[in-house]
Amino acid sequence: MSVPIVLASGSTIRAQLLRNAGIDFSVNVARIDEDSVKQALLAEDASPRDIADALAEMKARKVSDKSPGAMVIGCDQVLDFDGKVISKPDSPEDALQQLKSMRGRRHALLSAAVVYQNSEPVWRHVGQVRLRMRASSDAYLRDYVTRNWESIRYSVGAYKLEEEGVRLFADIDGDYFNVLGIPLLEIINFLVVKGVIDQ
Repeated sequence: MSVPIVLASGSTIRAQLLRNAGIDFSVNVARIDEDSVKQALLAEDASPRDIADALAEMKARKVSDKSPGAMVIGCDQVLDFDGKVISKPDSPEDALQQLKSMRGRRHALLSAAVVYQNSEPVWRHVGQVRLRMRASSDAYLRDYVTRNWESIRYSVGAYKLEEEGVRLFADIDGDYFNVLGIPLLEIINFLVVKGVIDQ
């Protein structure tokens, strides 16, 4: 009997990447208060990596409780800038300040995935990409935010590499799928080893 796969995320790009890989799955968005959880973890001095992992696990566990037998994939992405977590911008002004603070410097994107089955964790992984931003001018950053606000408002760090945001970067070290918020190759490897998808 085939094992159903459930993506516990409302991210359209994560769903698109799994679909493009020929994986049959359904989507069941986990409803959790990410900001409250993140603030509580930050208050406990949790590392950015641990925050990404904890949020991915909460999503997987919540959906797994209602999806017996299914392989439930929870994902989350955190931006680590000098050990500090940068979240999705609250406003265009906030986005501009985030981009100004990071320009000319390096930061890391941490993309966590946790798989649950029958309300138990069965696999986890945190992928990391290191990125260095160009020293873009104030004028370009302001125009960039104005042109792209409706898209970047939902992205940590106020940029999307798959769109105009790629122009903000001088170099990127790591797996592109982790930039997009899902350690796709590692997830596929796990599902193949477990016999959930064909090799």
